[in-house]
Amino acid sequence: FQRRGHRDNFTSHLYSALSQKGIDNDLKRGDEISQSLVDAIEASSISIIIFSESYASSSWCLDELLRILECKTNYGQIVIPVFYRVDPSHVRKQSGNFGDSFSKLEEQFPDRMQTWRIALTEAANPSGFDSHVV
Repeated sequence: FQRRGHRDNFTSHLYSALSQKGIDNDLKRGDEISQSLVDAIEASSISIIIFSESYASSSWCLDELLRILECKTNYGQIVIPVFYRVDPSHVRKQSGNFGDSFSKLEEQFPDRMQTWRIALTEAANPSGFDSHVV
């Protein structure tokens, strides 16, 4: 479980609850995914992805999502999406405020947009996962 540094109560409470159960992987965020994060993702049996409106504005989060989905495919990792104050269909279709945030990355990362689109659609697909909306 990677804590994003969100200051909202939901993420803090979730992080606390998981930490009390001994589930923790508090890694520091950098400009790129570090090898320690890649190793942590690969060693995890479950990943919880917390989608919020700001999630789509972070290339770091989107690259992390790609790694998580690779682990789902290659190792059978369980992926649990949580939609925090964002409509799952907006994540799936990159629309609404979520899509507006996402489209701002286009100028800086034009070559990665399509890969990220596919990953967001897959991760938010209700037929592929148990969807959780908060």
